[in-house]
Amino acid sequence: MTTSSFQRGVVGGVKTYAGLTGALLAMCVLFGFASDHFFTLSTLGTLSNDIPTLVVMAVGMTFVLIIGGIDLSVGSVMALAASILSMAVVRWGWPVWTASLLGVACAALCGAATGAISVGWRIPSFIVSLGVLEIARGMAYQVTNSRTEYIGSAVEAISAPIIFGLSPAILAALAIVIAGQLVLTRTVIGRQWIAIGTNEEAVRLSGIAPRPRKVLVYAMMGLLSGVGALFQVSRLEAADPNGGVGMELQVIAAVVIGGTSLMGGRGSVVSTFIGVLIISVLEAGLAQVGVSEPMKRIVTGLVIVAAVVLDTYRRRGERA
Repeated sequence: MTTSSFQRGVVGGVKTYAGLTGALLAMCVLFGFASDHFFTLSTLGTLSNDIPTLVVMAVGMTFVLIIGGIDLSVGSVMALAASILSMAVVRWGWPVWTASLLGVACAALCGAATGAISVGWRIPSFIVSLGVLEIARGMAYQVTNSRTEYIGSAVEAISAPIIFGLSPAILAALAIVIAGQLVLTRTVIGRQWIAIGTNEEAVRLSGIAPRPRKVLVYAMMGLLSGVGALFQVSRLEAADPNGGVGMELQVIAAVVIGGTSLMGGRGSVVSTFIGVLIISVLEAGLAQVGVSEPMKRIVTGLVIVAAVVLDTYRRRGERA
């Protein structure tokens, strides 16, 4: 990478952070004027309890999109991990942490299977993950007998506020964001993932095997879906086999709004976190001002389309 291209990358990253932060602050000011209850501890507590699952799964999806892939199975994999966790606790009498490890491991296995099939047979990850979506959802129904499993207070501590209204779940999610950004920007494997998304053939010709590195990304996506399941179960104190329906769309939306390219090769975990905040603040603010659910979906969809259009113009500007 030349000095000029490096400088353009740094400047572009700063502009992205500034633009996203400005949009987030503008939304907060707008909803603050529109609703008397937006700037309250209750709203802050609601947001901090709702976003940990979305945050950790969006971190994983950032890496998947960076290597030029996509994973549509994350919502179903999350439901499967939650169902296995609940079964281990309720039916087998396992301790919560042991059951959690089992659920996370199963989710990681689902992710690894998606990656191995997609990479090994050169099948588009869109198709493979769509199949895994159905398999994982069916297994979740099978494990729970299509019923919600109530675990009770055994897992509530993970989402219980401990300091300034923040729970261990949101603190863990923030730690994962920091770790993800460091891996992406400060490690060899992170730079290799970016290179794979930019030009996989060039990476292969340089003597680096892309396939195992891509499978690792999908396994990590599954693992973080399992962590998200733990956060969701702790908040609801139950595992719902219907949980996470449509979650993959929220996750992808947050990542795209954060500036990660759908074409691969460019992304930032910190920007993804800001994208999660934008999605969450938008939904909370629209709900507080009385916008109907159909209109909320329309507005959110327009924001996603706008983010993709801006990404297209940004890529054209970089080529110029």
